[in-house]
Amino acid sequence: MVREKIRVSTRTLQWKCVESRTESKRLYYGRFILSPLMKGQADTIGIAMRRALLGEIEGTCITRAKSEKIPHEYSTIIGIQESVHEILMNLKEIVLKSNLYGSCNASISVKGPRCVTAQDIILPPCVKIIDNTQHIASLTEPIDFFIGLQLEKNRGYLIKAPNNSPDGSYPIDAVFMPVRNVNHSIHSYGNGNEKQEILFLEIWTNGSLTPKEALYEGSRHLIDLFLPFLHAEEENFYLEDNQHTATLPLFTFHDRLTELRQNNKKIKWKFLFIDQLELPPKIYNCLKKSNIHTLFDLLNKSKEDLMKIENFCIEDVKKILGTIEKYFAIDLPKNQF
Repeated sequence: MVREKIRVSTRTLQWKCVESRTESKRLYYGRFILSPLMKGQADTIGIAMRRALLGEIEGTCITRAKSEKIPHEYSTIIGIQESVHEILMNLKEIVLKSNLYGSCNASISVKGPRCVTAQDIILPPCVKIIDNTQHIASLTEPIDFFIGLQLEKNRGYLIKAPNNSPDGSYPIDAVFMPVRNVNHSIHSYGNGNEKQEILFLEIWTNGSLTPKEALYEGSRHLIDLFLPFLHAEEENFYLEDNQHTATLPLFTFHDRLTELRQNNKKIKWKFLFIDQLELPPKIYNCLKKSNIHTLFDLLNKSKEDLMKIENFCIEDVKKILGTIEKYFAIDLPKNQF
């Protein structure tokens, strides 16, 4: 356990980790303070951070299991102590950490008698198991035990509808949230109009990231969400006075952007984030993964550059063109696709 005395600065806003401990492989705890705040600010920040920590940070879970030997979810298998349903519940609890985009496959292939744990899961290199000792099943006889798994990275939670697939594939409810719980409390000090506040933030995580890392991720997501409002005065994101449309040749915009900058057009592409485009999740995640965060980043890429992005296809490029036209009134020719 790590503890520090709380020192409140009366000059600048500061944060500090005042307590940090690892309760188990799957439970980390951290306690942070932010001060000095004006009256009411601590509650504003605390509520926003709690929602961001619980709802915006992505996690990795097992979302589907498949075995041809399973007749239905509530069946039992000779030589296995647990029922199929209990095995699925155990798989649901496995804690993973990954750099995964979308979904991927994993598997378990062992021979009894033995105890099957998380360590027996065969994973792709981008996925890591946090606690290898997590129990999955107990094999009491010399039987072959094989299960195919689907892993997915997402946020929030996903409740799967019951689906007894004829191919032996069964969905698993997923709780993608790596942050298990968040509490915030407020300490007030001072008198009258001089009253100030200290925000205390407690964070529990599942071990796939530390509370400090979770605080960073949650803060980054909040900043991404609010950044567009910083430039709200640039209404309509106009290109120049009394002009609301522009024709940009093809999807290689670099030369056109250079020309616009030289002509001192009032474009603020650097401050227009792709979050505003309401792109499909697949396209949005691909762009983010390729460090394309703003419209400026996007428009400086050629069609060929975009096609080199992993999992990208020509239909995705067309979708981007249509979205830019819709939200920014830019006419783009499509005869090149």
